[in-house]
Amino acid sequence: MQKLTLALVAHDAKKGDMADFVAMHEDAIRPFALFATGTTGGRVMERCPSLSVTRLKSGPLGGDQQIGAMIAEGRIDALFFFVDPLSPHPHDVDVKALMRLALVYNIPMALNRATAERLIASFAS
Repeated sequence: MQKLTLALVAHDAKKGDMADFVAMHEDAIRPFALFATGTTGGRVMERCPSLSVTRLKSGPLGGDQQIGAMIAEGRIDALFFFVDPLSPHPHDVDVKALMRLALVYNIPMALNRATAERLIASFAS
């Protein structure tokens, strides 16, 4: 059986939350092949050095688009994208495109920690 693939993305104000979430669920997340935008992946790897995370480019430098391409190619099974709704984001168009692709290709997408908790629980059962 092929490993499920999880993409991790987080706005700057949510990168710590993402690293905390992954650390809290490290055992449940370990079986996944993990891909993350650059800085988010770095924060997760610092917090969880035993996990293998493939780091892509930083979001503003094309990392969101790399993950979007992987979604379009059927290479991502779920997207955890911790969004900061209170700050402006200069690459907001890329962010919206990534969420649109998750919707178009009908993959589970968690935009906050509460939804991510539910998705992780569903993958574990």
